[in-house]
Amino acid sequence: MFLEALLVSTAVVAVGEIGDKTQLLALMLAARFRRPWPIVAGILVATLANHALAGWVGHWVRQVVPADVLRWALALAFFAVAAWALRADTLDGARAGGSDAGVFAVTLVAFFLAEMGDKTQVATVMLAAKFASLAAVVVGTTAGMLLANVPVVFAGRVAAQRIPFRVVRVVAAVLFALIGLWVLVRGVPQA
Repeated sequence: MFLEALLVSTAVVAVGEIGDKTQLLALMLAARFRRPWPIVAGILVATLANHALAGWVGHWVRQVVPADVLRWALALAFFAVAAWALRADTLDGARAGGSDAGVFAVTLVAFFLAEMGDKTQVATVMLAAKFASLAAVVVGTTAGMLLANVPVVFAGRVAAQRIPFRVVRVVAAVLFALIGLWVLVRGVPQA
């Protein structure tokens, strides 16, 4: 169960993150600061904190919501996120700023705030509600976030111009919809 939760969580967030506003933020930070390691470290710490919080919420929901209700709620939520994934993201005014706190601190704060209410944070809540292993979900979603964002930080604008974001959004939507169907068929495993 741990490995399944880890792999599904990693794949869902890695695919769902492509073209997302936080990936665009990573690109912007890389272009602005041109110092990839502090940016990657900031993404890692911000994602761990954000997804641990989201995972805790999902784990709590799993404990208090009856399995049948949770099954339908999760399936509907995955279908909603599938539809959401089809919509192109923009930065919506997020900026790196010229803080003296350093590249790491700017990245940490910007990423944590940008991820609030984002589809990958919502997916983390849903995955933590589905799977009994909170640790596997948080590690998996964090790994997925890094898989999607670290190459962008190192490759910068060149990689972003070559990624077919529309195709990736469709693949992400299909993945979320398939997970919704999977939840309907298999239900929510009991701890």
